[in-house]
Amino acid sequence: MEIDPTAVSLRPFRISDADDFLSFAGDDRVTRFLRWKTLASREEALATIRDVCIPHPWRRTVCVGDRCVGFVSMWPGSGDDRCRADIGYGVAREWWGKGVATRAVRMALSQVFGDFPDVLRIQAFVGVDNKASQRVLEKAGFTRDGLLRKYAYLKGDLQDLYLYSFLSTDIVPAY
Repeated sequence: MEIDPTAVSLRPFRISDADDFLSFAGDDRVTRFLRWKTLASREEALATIRDVCIPHPWRRTVCVGDRCVGFVSMWPGSGDDRCRADIGYGVAREWWGKGVATRAVRMALSQVFGDFPDVLRIQAFVGVDNKASQRVLEKAGFTRDGLLRKYAYLKGDLQDLYLYSFLSTDIVPAY
């Protein structure tokens, strides 16, 4: 059952999000496919929000109501790579399969293209075993560009990754 799309929003992180942030960033099943380590304490959550999330060029908390239930991050390129940005995201387990991640990614697309006018391409790297994330990207309108064999290490394991892309000229489904 999908959630009412109007209940999902994106906003900058706040220090007061620490407990909600820890509830998903401290869950190994959520962080399994993320590059960052699973957080172990409220202090780590506070430090991550303060030192990583808030100063990040474009990281937003995914909210249901005003409760922090996930994140979306964009890393815009610079110099000759300024035409593209990389996306990453995750949501708390309780919100898996309810359309929250897809909604958040769709919202982030329009915001990032507006915030970074040089960005024409947003790309995502997804493990071949991460079927749920592949579905999120496909529902959000991304195209699978190809398979990158033995492309990157994730938590010590060399991974095959799919590369997905979304162009500023792609039609964003209405939401």
